[in-house]
Amino acid sequence: MAFEAFPPLIADQLHYLLNHSPDSIKMENVRSGNRFNPRILDRFTLVIPYCLDTIKWDVIYNSEYPAAPPDFMFGPDDEDFMPCSSTIAPVDSLFDKALSEWNNQDSTLLLVLIQGLRDQYVAYQRKRVGQVDDDRVKFEISTVLTRKGIEMQMNSGADKPEEVKFAVPLVMDMSINKLVVGCPWKNEQKIYLQVVYPILRKYESAPSSPRLKLVSSSDLKALFSVEDVKLPPWMDGMCLAEYLPHLEETLERQIMEAVSAIVLRRSFVEALTLFLGRPLEADPTFCRKASFLAASGPFPFVVHFFFPTQFPKQQPALMLQSCQHLNQLSEPVKLNLLTDYPWSPRWEVGRMAERLCDFLIDEAVNFKKYCNEALLQH
Repeated sequence: MAFEAFPPLIADQLHYLLNHSPDSIKMENVRSGNRFNPRILDRFTLVIPYCLDTIKWDVIYNSEYPAAPPDFMFGPDDEDFMPCSSTIAPVDSLFDKALSEWNNQDSTLLLVLIQGLRDQYVAYQRKRVGQVDDDRVKFEISTVLTRKGIEMQMNSGADKPEEVKFAVPLVMDMSINKLVVGCPWKNEQKIYLQVVYPILRKYESAPSSPRLKLVSSSDLKALFSVEDVKLPPWMDGMCLAEYLPHLEETLERQIMEAVSAIVLRRSFVEALTLFLGRPLEADPTFCRKASFLAASGPFPFVVHFFFPTQFPKQQPALMLQSCQHLNQLSEPVKLNLLTDYPWSPRWEVGRMAERLCDFLIDEAVNFKKYCNEALLQH
């Protein structure tokens, strides 16, 4: 985004924060507090990832005194969050140090402030959760605190029941990035388990099972979708310390299968070249897409292949695109995705390619007729 409307020193700090934060922080609700020139921006809201959700903090500079450090306002559910409190922040904390040594010409300091505040917020939420009057929650905390990177959050309100949320980074004996040849990811891909515990009421005799959900970094979907994972059942009396190792073992196996599927997709694309020639373009890393030029007599068209991560259990979707016909928007005429054609995951890739290309020979005739009819309608 453009930072021209901010005072230069504030703009430098903001630009550094948004481009160097490891937490993918976003900015919204940009506004001005300047009494003399409201076109000068000096305050905004940061949307900060936390516990697989987001929190929003208002950052308030004073453009009339740009040398001063910013003030912060936290959300309505965090009225008790006092970063300078000795019960939360250790002596000489990152936040206090950055404030006491504030230098408005140091573009890195806003990021240091936010990281320091976030560290204190983690400690604040952990303290809140530890004070919950629920034996199960207290026990779960005691069994998983040795795991690094766990975040907790206490959710409550007048219109919703109390619950405690954990975000647990899953630990596997592999680096997902290193498994993918030519991996384009800059950051290590991670998978988390979100665990939500309803707080047990005094009149309730037994705790209900927690709500469980897998969450991953968005880039991982090119290789593996956690939405396709069937979570192991949560048995009565089970705790996280028992549940996590089995889940991590299941994920390791499925990730290895997803990596093997890349090889199968690449082999299938290579088998298609025997019938369709070299692809116009193809995804070289994950083999999720490929496009070929084909022809039915004098009628040329492009076949786009879209491969699911579950290939070959799920067949690729096809899209046919004319090279000669345009629609009303002057775009190439296309068919909707095709998935209804002969397919068996038990076939060899050569037979898969042969049967699919046999289908395309017949479908090309129908597509040419479709394109001619579309042309007459315009």
